[in-house]
Amino acid sequence: MARPNKRTTLREVAEATGLSTAAVSYALRGKHVSKETEERVRKAAAELGYEADPIARALASGRTSTVGVLAGDLQDLWQQQLMAAIGRELLAGDRYALILDAGGDPERELALAKQLRDQRVDGLLVSPVDPSAEGWSKIAEAVPVVSIGDALSRARTAGEVLFDNRAGIDAVLDYLRGLGHRRVTVLTPTGPSTPDRPADVYVREAADRLGIEVEVLPCAQELGEATAVARRVLADSPGGRRRHASRPAPPTAVFCFSDSIAYGVYAAAAEAALTVGRDLSVVGFDDHPVSRVLTPPLTTVDWGLTEIAKEAARLAVAAIEGRRVRRKRILCAPRLSERGSARRVAEPG
Repeated sequence: MARPNKRTTLREVAEATGLSTAAVSYALRGKHVSKETEERVRKAAAELGYEADPIARALASGRTSTVGVLAGDLQDLWQQQLMAAIGRELLAGDRYALILDAGGDPERELALAKQLRDQRVDGLLVSPVDPSAEGWSKIAEAVPVVSIGDALSRARTAGEVLFDNRAGIDAVLDYLRGLGHRRVTVLTPTGPSTPDRPADVYVREAADRLGIEVEVLPCAQELGEATAVARRVLADSPGGRRRHASRPAPPTAVFCFSDSIAYGVYAAAAEAALTVGRDLSVVGFDDHPVSRVLTPPLTTVDWGLTEIAKEAARLAVAAIEGRRVRRKRILCAPRLSERGSARRVAEPG
């Protein structure tokens, strides 16, 4: 019967190099030894086929080298891109992202956050569906939490990388108003179970200030569902066939709180033989790469995804290692990328 392969131990590497196990451990981690010693130990470890035992390392250090990354809804293509970027940033520091999807469900989100906590992840990065949920407080007491997008209002987090939604919404609605739009439909992924998210509050405040009529409608980010919602909106748009006689005058523009939702509007417009940028104005909110290759390219808001991923990972690692940072709250400024999807309309006389 074949004997199972025996794992080379740290002690065997120490014996081969004439060093203590502690010195070998430091050398393999690149700490507290000379470069010459580090190279000698790594060479011996490679020749002996030594591989660190992750379970033993976790027990010794109290860390798993795993960071939980909890996405609010991976139907959103921009969130997919962000989670992948965060995973790469963590991996560059020899940490591994365990990415889970809340699917837009606040109850599922908290359940998954608790599961990650119980699995002893070293830290947790979250793009929250419900930033005001009470459950975040206890989770943040047990594991360092970094929030992305919106602040966790009831929890003491290790860091925050926040979107200046007020500035982003002001930029979009100011832009649409300047093009003559006075009736705008806003499609938001916010559901009935998570009312009063900051962006939804800000859009109403900005509309009141600018004298714009807005109708805020919930809309899933999955393409088919977003298209279905957009069909109902476009039935009342200029060029569409009005179905709801009791409704006020139709919108001239659709402002989508994610580019993924905007893709549904494009799809519904094509079905209705409407041309985006001519018959209807559409604006997105996160500048996914696909938005640049649409016809016409989508006017949207760039938040600087690469920097968001870097800052979120940096704050998480600093908290895990117990290092102090100069700024724990990063506010991301929006940049409106004007393309061809919004048109000028005649201002009401």
